[in-house]
Parts: sequence; C-alpha cells; structure tokens
Amino acid sequence: MSDTGLTVESVTVRFGGLSALDDVSLEVRPGEVVGIIGPNGAGKTTLFNVVCGFVRPSSGRVRYDGTPLTRVRPDRLAGLGIARTLQALGLWPGMTVLENVMAGASVRSRAGLGWALSGLPASVRDERALADRAMVVLQELGVADVAGRLPATLPYAIQKRASLARALVSEPRLLLLDEPASGLSSTEMASFGRLIRGLADGMGIALVEHHMDLVMTVCDRVVVLELGRVIASGTPEEVKADPAVTVAYLGEEAGPGAGGPIRVTDDEAPRA
Repeated sequence: MSDTGLTVESVTVRFGGLSALDDVSLEVRPGEVVGIIGPNGAGKTTLFNVVCGFVRPSSGRVRYDGTPLTRVRPDRLAGLGIARTLQALGLWPGMTVLENVMAGASVRSRAGLGWALSGLPASVRDERALADRAMVVLQELGVADVAGRLPATLPYAIQKRASLARALVSEPRLLLLDEPASGLSSTEMASFGRLIRGLADGMGIALVEHHMDLVMTVCDRVVVLELGRVIASGTPEEVKADPAVTVAYLGEEAGPGAGGPIRVTDDEAPRA
C-alpha cells in the first residue's frame, strides 16, 4: 500500500438546493497536522462526514493511501487506519474508562469486543491483550490512573483524553479531530496542543477547530472554508496574512492593515 495520506479532490455536497461543500480539495500527508477552520456553517464537519462515509458527495473523490473512500462504510474505517474523535465525547457512561478505550481496540481483536468481555475461556487471552493495549495508550496520555473510573466522575479535560485514547488505541495512521479543544481552559488547551503535535510523529492529523491560538500553534498547514468553499490554504503565517480570511472571520472589508494577524473573537476564545 502506498503512503500518500488523505486526498480530497473537488468534493461537492448538495442538500437539496444548498451546497454544503463546493469543489473542496485538500491533502493530509503522513506526519503533518492540517487545520480546517472557518466560520460556523462553513462546511467543516460536513467535510469530515464525507471522509468518514456518513455523507456521500454529489461529485468529487476521497482517497486514503490510494484507496477510494466514497463507498467505504464508516465501521470499516478503523481497519483502514483511520480514526475520528467527535465534538461530543461519545463515551459510554456505564463503562469504565478502560472499557471505553478497549472498545476502540476491538478492531485489532480476533474475537471482537463482545466476546472478549463475555468471560468465555477462549477469549481470555484476547481480552488481556485488549486491556494491555488500552492501558499503554492511557499511560501515554497520562490518564492511566483513572482506568477504573466511570467517565462522568472525571474532570472534562480527563474525559477528553479518554476519548482521544479510544481513537488512538486502534493504531490509526490518519486521525480526524473534531473540535478537540472545546470546553478546555487555556492551560488545558496548551497541554492538549503539545500532545497533538507529538502524535504527528506517527500519523497524519486533520483538525477542525475554532480556537485560533491552538490551530496556529500546532498546524503545519491550514485550510480555510467559507460557505463550503476553500478561500485560503497555506502555512499558519500565510493564512493569518490573507485578507480573505480576515473578511470571513471579522466581516470587515479588506483594507489597509487587513492582512494582519487574525484576532481571536469572543466565540473562539478559550473557555476557562
């Protein structure tokens, strides 16, 4: 298999007469972090849903390492090396952190998670391997000490790491992060940013996020969407200096000084 990463080619999505995405193209190569930003309604989550198979594009192609994804079922993505976190945590409240993370590891299990948790003798070795792998990831994220806790009993930032662990335990080569910094304080966000940057050593990462400080700090490249179209793409410095991005975010006409740095608005400011 080639190692070309994610390629989105001229993808258009229409819902009735509305274009949610209009001729969108981008790449996420192995070992880099690509930020996807834009005002509310720009099409960011729709783009992720196309990649994951929840939304079928009206036209265009999506490939991962040369494999077309257009007709791949969402439950097959982990087997291809693709994992995604959600805006909501998506943790099962009645399961411990360890059990939640083990669910993400089941793609590597011969028996499957249901059998592994059933206690049948033939599944004991497989269950132990799942638990060991889950504990390794929790340890790497600094939250192994809460493995036996229920998610609701933990601080939100710890729940975020547990959700990330569930995605990482499948050993993805492409990680899709949907607003990973939402609900985090400035200090928690900075720590999470360092974590994301470190993960890029072993995978490609696409990051949808509203917090500009995080995006401009951790991303190698940034793609800006507005009303479903790509209006800017480049390094964080190039995107910050693009007048079209200033107009999209601040609603201002591009004039003298409009090419200056994007300022974080109230909606985008880190929440304590």
